[in-house]
Amino acid sequence: MVRRGEFALIETLFAPLTRGDSRALGLADDAAVLGTEGLGDLVVSVDGLVSGVHFLPDDPPGTIAAKCLRVNLSDMAAMGAKPVAAFLSACLSPTLDDRWLEAFTEGLRADLQTYSFSLLGGDTTSTPGPASFSITILGSVAPGAALRRSGARMGDDLWVSGTVGDGALGLRVLQGPLFGLPEVHRMHLIDRYRKPQPRVALGLMLSGGTEEKSGRLATACMDISDGLLADAAHVAKASDVALEIWAPDLPLSEAAADLVADDPTLFDLVLGGGDDYELLFTAPPENREAILAAGQGTDTLVTRLGRVVEGAGARILDIDGVEIALAKPGWSHDG
Repeated sequence: MVRRGEFALIETLFAPLTRGDSRALGLADDAAVLGTEGLGDLVVSVDGLVSGVHFLPDDPPGTIAAKCLRVNLSDMAAMGAKPVAAFLSACLSPTLDDRWLEAFTEGLRADLQTYSFSLLGGDTTSTPGPASFSITILGSVAPGAALRRSGARMGDDLWVSGTVGDGALGLRVLQGPLFGLPEVHRMHLIDRYRKPQPRVALGLMLSGGTEEKSGRLATACMDISDGLLADAAHVAKASDVALEIWAPDLPLSEAAADLVADDPTLFDLVLGGGDDYELLFTAPPENREAILAAGQGTDTLVTRLGRVVEGAGARILDIDGVEIALAKPGWSHDG
C-alpha cells in the first residue's frame, strides 16, 4: 500500500482545494490570514466525523468528504451565515492509501466548488485507530443578524425544511436489509444518509442574508442532527418556551412514509434517529407567506408543523392532540 508523505499530501491533494485563494498562503505557513473588513460578523463552527460512528468504514471516500463538509455547512445554514472558508484536520488510519485519499479530496473539491468557497488550511496526522476528519468552517452574516436557538417567542409557528427521518433510515438500510423496499427508495435513503443537503440558501433568507437584523424572517433556528424531537427540545430550553409538533404534518419522503406505514415501529427512528441536517426554525405567523416564498425561491420544501406555547420541553401530538411517547427521543453523544 502506497501513501505519500505529509508535505506531498498537502502539496498535491489539499493545496489545490484552496483554488488559488491568497488567504491560504499556499498552505505553506502555520495559519491562514483573513481580514474581516466588510464581512460583518464572523461565524465559526467545527464538527468532526469518526469512522464507525458518523460514517461507515466502507462508505465511498467521496461521500465521506461531502458529509464532513456538509454537516458543517448545515451549521452555517442554521446561523443564517454565508460560508467563507474551511480548515480540515485529517487523522488518517493505516488502511487509507493514495487512491482512497484522491477520491476523498475529489469529493471535497466538488462540494467546495458547488458551495463557492475554499479550503484555507488544516492539519494531517496518522492514527492507529479509526480515521477521523474534522472541519472548522468560517462564515459571515450581517452584524447582529445571526440566527440563534434562543429567540423563539410565544405564538410563533414552528417550521422545518425538507423531509425528516431519511438519514436515520438510510443508515438502517446500510446496516441490514429492510425487506420489500424498492431500489429507488433504498438509494434515496442511502444518499440522504451519506450526503446531507445543507440548506445554506434558505438559512441566508431566514436571517436576512446581508441585511441587518430587522430583515430576518425567523426568530430562532438550529439544524437537526440529533433527531427532530431532541433538537426541538434544545430550542425550547434555550428560548424558555415549549414546542408542540403535530405528527400528522410531519414532512416525510415517499420512501420514509412507505416504510413507516409497513412498520410503525420505525416512527421512533424517524423522529429520534438524527442525521437529518434540516433546519428547524420558529417565526411569527405574519411571516408565513414570506417563508413559503423563501422555500420556493431556494427550491426547498418548508413545512409548518407546530407552534410555540407556554411551558418547557418539546412534545409531539397525534391527530387528537394526545402526546406520543417515544422510546428514544434522540441521539446522545454520551457514548
